[in-house]
Amino acid sequence: MNTATLPDGTTVPALGQGTWHMGERGANRVKEADALRLGMDLGMTLIDTAEMYADGGAEEVVAEAITGRRDQAFIVSKVYPHNAGGAKLQAACERSLKRLRIETIDLYLLHWRGSIPLADTVRAMERMQAAGKIRRWGVSNLDVDDLEELGPGLADCATDQVLYSLEQRGIEHDLLPFCRGRGMPVMAYSPVGQGGKLLRNPALAEAAQRHGATPAQIAIAWTLRAPGGVISIPKASDPEHVRQNAKAREIVLTASDLATLDAAFPPPKRKRPLAML
Repeated sequence: MNTATLPDGTTVPALGQGTWHMGERGANRVKEADALRLGMDLGMTLIDTAEMYADGGAEEVVAEAITGRRDQAFIVSKVYPHNAGGAKLQAACERSLKRLRIETIDLYLLHWRGSIPLADTVRAMERMQAAGKIRRWGVSNLDVDDLEELGPGLADCATDQVLYSLEQRGIEHDLLPFCRGRGMPVMAYSPVGQGGKLLRNPALAEAAQRHGATPAQIAIAWTLRAPGGVISIPKASDPEHVRQNAKAREIVLTASDLATLDAAFPPPKRKRPLAML
């Protein structure tokens, strides 16, 4: 199984599960929790969520999914920028813990940068870590200059969760090498794109046909092509999609595959603004 190693030496699955848009409709919550449990059965035990997702509803779905299996799950959640400092971060973290029905969040991230100074966020994260409320902290949607602004705190930053897919390769110019140089995996959200445009690309279909796979599986396998450097967190609430995502770990893209995909989705030749959703 593909794995990634966090800066503190913790090994996590390189393929996890996202929960964006889960918890938005009460009628779907049982199905969504079942999908997450199936993903855990298939080894995708890293589950990413956030207080923003369905106003905490996604965290409640995760709580259902990990009931009786807390020791098997690696839980990632994220704090709103306006809550990312001082007593506000402490209160937000406590609310997430209550919704998740756990005592400690394995990895707690700043969702994106806001008006609260990063130094204040680092101090608040460190306090929550010392209190045993979180085991590690990290960031999301931060570029190289933002990471550098963390100062000494960068050494304790576990990951940077960013938009990364075939159609959004900007991080390959500087952010991805920067993180790899520090032993800090990047966490890729929306690895299969948004709205289906990426999955309709002929180059992706060509590679999928060669492997007897789906375009989505190729897109996920592409994010996992470099050992240890990227943690991919596709979201799936349909059991068949969950199984397909898990099988993407078995796909080894050839040089010909990568050349085809590079021609359709060229790697960046210069610095680009960090893409976000």
